[in-house]
Amino acid sequence: MELHTWLIYSLAAIGLSLSPGPNGLLALTHGALHGGRRALYTIFGGALGFVVVIALSMFGIGALLQTSLGWLAVLKWVGGAYLVWLGIQVWRAPPVGLELDGAAAPRAGWSLFRQGALSALTNPKGILFFAAFLPQFIDPARSLWVQFVIMAGTFALIEIVTEVLIATMAQRLSPWLKRAGRRFNQACGGVFVAIGAALPLRA
Repeated sequence: MELHTWLIYSLAAIGLSLSPGPNGLLALTHGALHGGRRALYTIFGGALGFVVVIALSMFGIGALLQTSLGWLAVLKWVGGAYLVWLGIQVWRAPPVGLELDGAAAPRAGWSLFRQGALSALTNPKGILFFAAFLPQFIDPARSLWVQFVIMAGTFALIEIVTEVLIATMAQRLSPWLKRAGRRFNQACGGVFVAIGAALPLRA
């Protein structure tokens, strides 16, 4: 993967990690309820779940591309249209707020890890995002395994760093999200719309 391609991919991955979604809200909630350190179980579970989703999407797409390279152009345009649609949905989404009722009962680390993983594995936005987004960057002439390691590793690292920051600053972030969350959503949505419109035009 060329450097400029990786940078575009990383920018989109940051946008997905920051946009409103189940895993970000889960990290925010668990950070407030159980503390940043305990929320690490949730965060690493979510990262593993996303790696599995990327693998399923990427190798399924790779098998399709082996039958006909014409599918690459189709997937790029369909994926670009989906990213524009997703950007509009994020733009219009209400700000995320955190409402907590009372103290939380202690939970085992495995329970938090499992909840984070299941949240990523069953998140339709993430599944559709990767199915739409990965074809923009897959090079059929290069090793799919190498590309998988780069893309999955990059996304997992970005997701972990983002959610650690969210979890450790949960109490401070919640009032800010209520106040400025709509403008934040519009910024993330604008990134998706721009990427969705531009990427299918790449050679």
